[in-house]
Amino acid sequence: MVEPGLAVEADTVQADEAVGEVEDDGAPEELEPEGVADAAPPDSVLVDLAQEADPGTGEAAQDGSATEVAVPAPSRVSDEDARPMVAADQPEPAAALGLVDDDELRGALEAILLVVDEPVQDIVLAQILEQPTDRVAAALETISAGYTSAGHGFELRRIAGGWRLYTRPQYAAYVERFVLDGQSVRLTQAALETLAVIAYKQPVTRGRISAIRGVNCDGVVRTLTSRGLIEEAGTEPETGAYLYRTTTLFLEKLGLDSVDQLPDLAPFLPDDVDEVADGER
Repeated sequence: MVEPGLAVEADTVQADEAVGEVEDDGAPEELEPEGVADAAPPDSVLVDLAQEADPGTGEAAQDGSATEVAVPAPSRVSDEDARPMVAADQPEPAAALGLVDDDELRGALEAILLVVDEPVQDIVLAQILEQPTDRVAAALETISAGYTSAGHGFELRRIAGGWRLYTRPQYAAYVERFVLDGQSVRLTQAALETLAVIAYKQPVTRGRISAIRGVNCDGVVRTLTSRGLIEEAGTEPETGAYLYRTTTLFLEKLGLDSVDQLPDLAPFLPDDVDEVADGER
């Protein structure tokens, strides 16, 4: 008869021997590198659903199973990379002026007219101010009428197809004294005659001018050109001679808007003008 204590002891020895055989089977023990177990896979995350509450019942799962759920890794994009791509050399669009107030429009027109050196057209002012041409033209008329009614020493006048500020004629003596300091430059009779021929016959060549006046006018033409009263206007197709015409300064000096406002020559022509014309032919 075997004592119960011995039977238990034998079973324990057999169990220990079985364990020893497993441990001493010669297989090398694999060591897990330190820190690998704590590192999460880059492309997925293991979520133990057994440890998470069921969203439908609020109870934890009891089957002890773990499900592998693929979760995309967070995108590492810096704030600078997230900004929209803009070309470095692309200019920023100019902001619209947005002139809507009549007072602001009036002030802008007056500021521009103070710095212009020649008459400026209302369509050019409309393009600069980004406003309709009709509104700019009406504003210019209102400004001109306001200066006249207020009795200012200057006026806004439409000259040579544009607008420009001028002093009033009644104060011309004071302005001349200040600007010219008692000195005045006048055109000679020959220069006035040549300028009149060009004004009424433009564009005209120097040969035609000399034929009308009966004398050589090369020197006078050079003088008028240097004064800015006439300018070259291309060449004549038949002869290749230079053509001359009056300038905007000429219109300003005479106070005209265009050459169409020149006075009619008929009252100043001689009675035998037809005979003179036939003689030129």
